[in-house]
Amino acid sequence: MLPALSRLFLAGTMALGAAIAQPGRGPGPQTEWQRRAQPLLREGKLEEALVIYREELKTSPDSLQANISAGTVLDLMGKAAEARPYFQKAIDVAPDARAKANAQRAMAMSFAFDGDCRNTVKYEQMVSGYWKTRESAEPGNAFYQQGEMANEAARVCIESGDFDAAEKWYRAGREAGLKEPGIAAGRKALWEFRTEHALARLAARRGNKAAAARHVAAAKAALERIEAADPNLYRQQSPFFPYLTGYVAYYSGDYHAALAGFQKANTNDPFIQCLLGMTYEKLGDKDKALEEYRKAATVTSHNPVAAFAKPFTRKKLAQLAARP
Repeated sequence: MLPALSRLFLAGTMALGAAIAQPGRGPGPQTEWQRRAQPLLREGKLEEALVIYREELKTSPDSLQANISAGTVLDLMGKAAEARPYFQKAIDVAPDARAKANAQRAMAMSFAFDGDCRNTVKYEQMVSGYWKTRESAEPGNAFYQQGEMANEAARVCIESGDFDAAEKWYRAGREAGLKEPGIAAGRKALWEFRTEHALARLAARRGNKAAAARHVAAAKAALERIEAADPNLYRQQSPFFPYLTGYVAYYSGDYHAALAGFQKANTNDPFIQCLLGMTYEKLGDKDKALEEYRKAATVTSHNPVAAFAKPFTRKKLAQLAARP
């Protein structure tokens, strides 16, 4: 699981055309309860934010946004089982198919916080089903979003250790994305980059250094095609290449090379911060590892990055605190 959902997720950091609803980010102007809760969320005062969401639900139990907000905070608190009834309520009361798909996506991420690949896939496929119904009305977006949903599920699966499922859904994402009518050359190369990026990481996790190296080279070639076709897209995607080289180096046991790669990636990304912490641990630098884990632990998003970083850093910080 990995970095914040951005416009172009890449084999690791996903774009959200139908963004998961976040606390304080409903459609239209913020309500009074959202304005009260948002600064608490930013400050990491999750329990206090939850009180506000539950207060709102006492008077508006069918509030879509309040249910999703409460579920999100419970996931961040490590209480995913308590979060899911709120997401189910949001699914049940959603006023239209798109709102329902967003609530289903939030449910998928709740399972991701538990490292549950199978159920994450289940709900992401429901969201993908919505986008399938939009192929005629929104052909330029519908196929792209189906690819996004598959890749998002795959990202959860790879970090939960189900490499076969991850490969299946990364490949399915590429297949769906490339069906986009009149797909631009840069976007086509992006799907190739994502897929090779994923296959390189999977090969590294499986201990196949030769295959990982081949896929890294293929990812580099795809990135060069993106640069030629769409320089703006290239600038967005280029930081993901050192993340890839660092990831492959880490799982190949070359921790100095891993560190060099991660330091050139987006070091504000909580997933990269986790990887940096892991690398510093391997290099015997407990203080720097703690520094990175503490930064990653402040994440308050509801996506694959947070679903990995929040429980991972909770565990790591406890472990390191117990060491002399």
